Amino acid sequence: MKTALGRGIEALLPKSGMEAIEIEIEKVSAWADQPRKSFSEEGLRELAASIREKGVLQPLIVCPSGDGGFRLIAGERRLRAARLAGLKRVPAVLKKASQEDSLEMALIENLQREDLNPVETAHALEKLQREFSLTHEALSGKLGMERTTITNHLRLLKLPEEVRELVARGRLSMGHAKVILGIDSQSQQSLVASRTVDEGLSVRELERLLKAGGKALANGRKKQKPQPADPNVLDLEDRLSKSLGTKVRVRHRGKKGGTLEIEYYSLEQLDGLLEKML
Repeated sequence: MKTALGRGIEALLPKSGMEAIEIEIEKVSAWADQPRKSFSEEGLRELAASIREKGVLQPLIVCPSGDGGFRLIAGERRLRAARLAGLKRVPAVLKKASQEDSLEMALIENLQREDLNPVETAHALEKLQREFSLTHEALSGKLGMERTTITNHLRLLKLPEEVRELVARGRLSMGHAKVILGIDSQSQQSLVASRTVDEGLSVRELERLLKAGGKALANGRKKQKPQPADPNVLDLEDRLSKSLGTKVRVRHRGKKGGTLEIEYYSLEQLDGLLEKML
């Protein structure tokens, strides 16, 4: 997700309100309202290896917790990796922040890094909106996001849990979700989402099928039996996965061509994959 943020994290950290320090890692407690909920274990191990070699290059952002410790505002992935690397102390920026500022900073940092999946973003936006009575316009002004982008993300929370999970895992795009939200029944939304994933439908293909099939498609009456996996495609997936050292999926659609999906869990791993391929 690309977001044109009008304000950076620095805008929330005026020089008069921050202090650079080094703190004991045991005194830092993770923040329960952290927007990001999922962390790749492999990505954390790679970041931990980098931290062992080069240290923590970007400080955590923390605020006093009132008991002599610190509450994490932003940088939970770095904190987890630093603990995994065995560090005792970490660099940090000390900031006196309200609960609203803390949530806003955590959200902005993750948005800038594109670390949140769409559903995590939706939950964070909903929490800001609910706890501080903010309109979509107010959220847009605070975060520098288009109002329509905020609205589209919040609409994801109306989907059934199993469909939200497919969006969170990247199996369905925001475009797919927008089309599926146009279906009235949640049970039909789930059926259509499942078929979309099973058959690897693009957003345009999904739109065409819904337009042509209507409720019959949603109810699955026109659903075709899944074709058995092509052993040649499976073999190619296996060879590519072993060669690149990560999960590779080949979505072959016969004469229509297909798509190649290569998973990565950090920018460092992506750099390594690009080096291998180029």
